[in-house]
Amino acid sequence: MAVSFLVVLAAPLALRPGGVMGVEKAPSDRTLVIVTPHVQQIRDEFGRGFSAWYERTHGQTVAIDWRTPGGTTEIQRQLGAEYAAALRSGKIKPDGSCEPGVIGYDLMFGGGSYDHGQLKNPVEVKINEQVVAVSISVPAGFSQEEMDGWFGANRVGPSDVGAWLVERGREPGDVDDLSWQLLYDPEQYWIGTALSGFGIVYNRDVLNRKGIPLPATFEDLTRYEFFGRVALADPRQSGSVTTTYDSILNSEGWDEGWKILREMSANARYFASGSTRPPQDVSQGDAYAGVAIDFYGRGQAQAVMRPGETADTSRVGYVDPEGVFIDADPISVLRGGPHPELAREFIRYCLTEEAQALWQFPAETNEVGAIDNPVAPGTDMRMGPKRYELRRMPVRRVMYEMYGNHFIDQVDPFALVSGAKSRGWRGAIAPLMACFAINAEEDLEHAWVALNEARQAAERGSISAGLLHELETAFHAMPVHVMKDGREVTLGPATYREIRADAGKWRDPIRGKRALISYTRQFKENYKRVTATWRRHKEGAE
Repeated sequence: MAVSFLVVLAAPLALRPGGVMGVEKAPSDRTLVIVTPHVQQIRDEFGRGFSAWYERTHGQTVAIDWRTPGGTTEIQRQLGAEYAAALRSGKIKPDGSCEPGVIGYDLMFGGGSYDHGQLKNPVEVKINEQVVAVSISVPAGFSQEEMDGWFGANRVGPSDVGAWLVERGREPGDVDDLSWQLLYDPEQYWIGTALSGFGIVYNRDVLNRKGIPLPATFEDLTRYEFFGRVALADPRQSGSVTTTYDSILNSEGWDEGWKILREMSANARYFASGSTRPPQDVSQGDAYAGVAIDFYGRGQAQAVMRPGETADTSRVGYVDPEGVFIDADPISVLRGGPHPELAREFIRYCLTEEAQALWQFPAETNEVGAIDNPVAPGTDMRMGPKRYELRRMPVRRVMYEMYGNHFIDQVDPFALVSGAKSRGWRGAIAPLMACFAINAEEDLEHAWVALNEARQAAERGSISAGLLHELETAFHAMPVHVMKDGREVTLGPATYREIRADAGKWRDPIRGKRALISYTRQFKENYKRVTATWRRHKEGAE
């Protein structure tokens, strides 16, 4: 289905050049321009690695000009604006054809499969009363033989699905209710280079001091002991954290999934604009725990590890909840980039064992890495990063089969993955969490305190089950949507798509905005009802 990017920028895309401060770039034969949300450590290791590999295999020098405007959402927004402008100006023809270099960027490197799927969806503009649509990304164009050699089965799930099911007490053929993420788009609009898990980062010292059990599941973050101390990110700003919230809905279902998200939100200290802040604040003790991408959580744990500590004893811990969601971290070739063939070579490099080792091997600065890291095939050079340990999961199965014992983190995502089917509710996460949590924060917190006081009273037997049920129902109620034909429909799994279409995916400037304003008002009214009902009960009981 065609998806339009909302064009909010009139000026051309102005992405900041990356690079290490104070380091002079050596002259090179060619320069590849890559836009990325990746952190400096990843840019540094892959920039160095690709330059060395390309010169060794092609006899030419190459440099990378990294552009880093922000997270994936910001990159999508700015790319959408630039491609829309190129369509309007005629630099990109209605059939998508264009000269190399009409867009100044060759690749987008990093993000999630959903984010790169948005680059595949067409940007639409109206020219002379006709709608013209082209995708931002283009197929990479590798042979299927190459793809099969790199990836094998195009899924994150285990190679032997039958055995995986038997281990979990299921029938070997019971696969109808399973679904795994792809490792690459079948048409090669995006190709995975690493895998990302989504879990919980926590401050072990603070939790032990407070006598709070360490969290092991997302539901643990709904415990009242975490009130005001859970670090979350805003799903309107972070695509990766939206993937985390989506995994909760996929695995738990509509009612239980939204219940967990609502109660996690009630415990939230804040909703950060990016996914990098929660691990930092958890390590400082400003939050007890938070939702994190695996490599941010593990990386922060390593960064604050004291001498003699291990991953099981360090101040900051990270856990992958059972049945964790695993997603590809892709790369996409951008339409109209200046160096399409060089862009393909960068992807080819990213899928070599040499580059895959950068994600998970010890660094050369680590004595173990300098001595024990295996040698790259066909060279006398040890694999692994030079300086930074990236703590990411490689995308190629061969890395786990041949080199898993060299990994810093002994984790196999192909065995860890949940296999839960996508329920298609991701589009509801950002608007609904804005309405029931971010835009209703104060009322939510007051209601959450009241509800937990009522729960404690129920445990003591001092209130009726009926009163507690009334409070729980009001707290977790979903909004009513008034359709164009006047029908009132409660938002639920059976009505989600109908309501979303009626409100123009909640982006429509009239019906969409009115719907979201109405939802926020309803959530606030329900929270106030919980607070007022509980207050009246306490006053009557005194």
